[in-house]
Amino acid sequence: QVQLVESGGGLVQPGGSLRLSCEASGASFSQYTMSWYRQSPGDERDLVAAIFSGGSSYKESVKGRFTISRDNARNTVYLQMDSLKVEDTAVYYCNAKRPVPWTTDYSEYWGQGTQVTVSS
Repeated sequence: QVQLVESGGGLVQPGGSLRLSCEASGASFSQYTMSWYRQSPGDERDLVAAIFSGGSSYKESVKGRFTISRDNARNTVYLQMDSLKVEDTAVYYCNAKRPVPWTTDYSEYWGQGTQVTVSS
């Protein structure tokens, strides 16, 4: 079992920066693909960025502005968000996922979410 706790959300003006953190409890953190999703009212939850053993990937609209990183020694994944726009406003969720050995299933866990509001 993995528990994820996000922090770092808040209110920021357009063009500003925030860094989100997600600390994981439980063993084998380094084996998980870690991702950040976001969800605005009335919209589906949307993948923003993911980090895995081979690298990282980003939603097109955040490329060049957001950076995902992880510190396996601290069981923590980060999302550095720069040049924030009003349309980045959403609840941001941390996600941990890894395959279940010898099956086609996945173990997947979610954090409780942290609100990011970009407004002047």
